[in-house]
Amino acid sequence: MDVTERSDGGPAGEWLFAVVGLPLALLGGTYALAVLYAGTLLSLTVFGLPFVVVALLGARGAGALHRRLVGRLLGERIEAPARLPRPAGLVARGRVVLGDPVAWRTLLYLVLRLPLGVLGFVAAVLLPLGGGWLLGFPLWIRLLEPGPRPAGWLDAASVVTGLVVLFAVPGSIRVLTAANRGLARLLLGPARAQQRVRQLETARATLLAENTDQLRRLERDLHDGTQARLVALAITLSLADDALAPDTEPDTGRLRTLVERARSQTDDTIAELRRLTRGIHPVALDGGLGEALPGLTATSPVPVTVRLDVPERPDPVVERALYFCAAELLTNVAKHSGARSAELMASATEDRIRLTVRDDGHGGAALGAGTGLTGLAERLAAVDGVLRVDSPPGGPTVITAELPTRL
Repeated sequence: MDVTERSDGGPAGEWLFAVVGLPLALLGGTYALAVLYAGTLLSLTVFGLPFVVVALLGARGAGALHRRLVGRLLGERIEAPARLPRPAGLVARGRVVLGDPVAWRTLLYLVLRLPLGVLGFVAAVLLPLGGGWLLGFPLWIRLLEPGPRPAGWLDAASVVTGLVVLFAVPGSIRVLTAANRGLARLLLGPARAQQRVRQLETARATLLAENTDQLRRLERDLHDGTQARLVALAITLSLADDALAPDTEPDTGRLRTLVERARSQTDDTIAELRRLTRGIHPVALDGGLGEALPGLTATSPVPVTVRLDVPERPDPVVERALYFCAAELLTNVAKHSGARSAELMASATEDRIRLTVRDDGHGGAALGAGTGLTGLAERLAAVDGVLRVDSPPGGPTVITAELPTRL
């Protein structure tokens, strides 16, 4: 996945963005306005569409430059849009470019970036210079006018105004930086439909890989475990059959031993099969989440308080995803949190169901931190769910999974 690099420059990066961004904003704004103006004038000629196609391709390049600048100086990670498809034929390619929402949104960004660039330069350069000039006004006026000059209200007003202006500079830069970040997030990234397609593709690939691994593991367990138990059971039954041969007198004690061994092997095989099928469809879910979640928390080594408000059962796929999500989160609580107690809450509305696990551990949980949360988030995304993690250092940790009740 192609994304911009993230390198937060802090206040220095924000100031540099405001200074360097002015010429880029002027060039970009001029380019966008010229494209719109010239494209309108040429729209009735044979040069209109080719001009707009070339201009939109240039806008895409300008968008990549601004994404890189925002990422390096403002630390705003913006995912790059997908590349344009390349159908055969110039006419087909031109049609694809003309219908590209990314290029049109980039043109809008360049237009809106122009006033923000001017304001940013004013806040970063002109305001400090003006504040410094006002602060030194009493000195400047005395250097320019010969002879003694008593201090007056104008001197005091200029000093106070200069201080106010200088104190306003950092806040102004922060406000404009937030506006630039928001504008870049809104218009320079992929369209929502493209983001959704990427999320679904990633989730599908993750699920396919996990299902393949599960099938291979199930095949291996059946071959190495269950099949071996069934072979042992068959051998035991064969020995029992030999003990019942008609030409020999039955050994009751030996038969009883073989029957007890066969019964034990049968029980072990059934337990093994239940363990293997538990990952396919938990038997606990037969009674719904109201029965499955309390049973899940009963096996947790950390005391868990359960609060459920799920009046209606969601779709089976959603129910299964929530069950395994709760199991994964409770496992994380036991293994990684150092918590003494936890709380599991589930509530549902007409169209959404929410699962929250809270613990009083040491915190610090995050996506990609090696606790399986990243994979869990990807699995939830496959059923249009989201995972939110709030785990400051020192705790508490609150992890919320939210899914639609119907797919």
